[in-house]
Amino acid sequence: MSDPKPFRYDAEVPPGETRHLRYEISETYLGDPVEIPVTVVNGEHGGPTAFLSAAIHGDELNGVKVLQEVADRYDPANVHGTLVCVHVANVPGYLAQQRYIPIYDLDLNRSFPGRAGSNTAERMANQIYERFVKPCDFGIDFHTSTRNRTTMYHVRADTTNPDVERLARAFASNLILSGEADPGSLRTVATNDGIPTITVEMGRAHRFQPELIDRAVEGVESVFAEYGIRPDEPVRWPGWTRVIDSNGDKTWLRADTGGLVEMQYGPVPLVYEGDTICTITDHFKEREKRVAAPFTGLIIGTLQNPVAAPGHPLCHLVGVDDATLREIEREIEAGEFTERPWM
Repeated sequence: MSDPKPFRYDAEVPPGETRHLRYEISETYLGDPVEIPVTVVNGEHGGPTAFLSAAIHGDELNGVKVLQEVADRYDPANVHGTLVCVHVANVPGYLAQQRYIPIYDLDLNRSFPGRAGSNTAERMANQIYERFVKPCDFGIDFHTSTRNRTTMYHVRADTTNPDVERLARAFASNLILSGEADPGSLRTVATNDGIPTITVEMGRAHRFQPELIDRAVEGVESVFAEYGIRPDEPVRWPGWTRVIDSNGDKTWLRADTGGLVEMQYGPVPLVYEGDTICTITDHFKEREKRVAAPFTGLIIGTLQNPVAAPGHPLCHLVGVDDATLREIEREIEAGEFTERPWM
């Protein structure tokens, strides 16, 4: 076991200390500081350094509550390593309760690692990355679906990278969507820099969803057990895990006609090939378009706004193999299946 070390940004947090800070990463039009809330829990024992980030998209709030709970949960006396919690990365978007940095609609999660002399988003990203991500050994970035949609609790990770796969499986989500993220995303840039990072997608924007938040806190605990930050705790097993790679069955089903959308599946998000997922009708109910499942699978994301135009996404469907299907059917029959993308 390595000796404990200070965590350094502009200042340093010595072993055995928890520090809550507001770190300036930009300024407002009035010249006032834009400060991100950060908690550093530096354990009394040596170990890895983990970062957790939330609200890179300012209206995605579930992760904000997860980080509040994580930052409050751990005492340095019981931590082997260091925890770095960036509670709200996109403060301007968070204050406006919108996804992007306001006015110019800059996406902070396409701006990493950023540059000191570039636009607003890249300058902010550069401060966050250099001070609170680069010193870390691995990371978890929390997101929700965008507005008017919701998503099932799942992990996104490039599982072709063994270090990332270890992290993704340790989080103990039933579903892992494998693939590379967009260039400029925190997950891509950190992983390419040797800091394995996963994205956790959970639920809807603009709200706290307690069941998903509790599961995510447990997932974080499982990761800390896997990496020895909490060596006396068990690594969780979710019962079944399905990894969907880039070549697997997954698709966004989109509307071909405009009208009113009514979801027809339920009460669980498992559908079989040919099942009706939803219908789209005109206002006079003279025309109806049935949208059917092209293969057997799980609906992991759905439209929340019940109106659509041609091309609008209706739902995100991923296939399941026979073994996973049997386990899901067993859990449904036993009343143990809890996945609900609309919760």
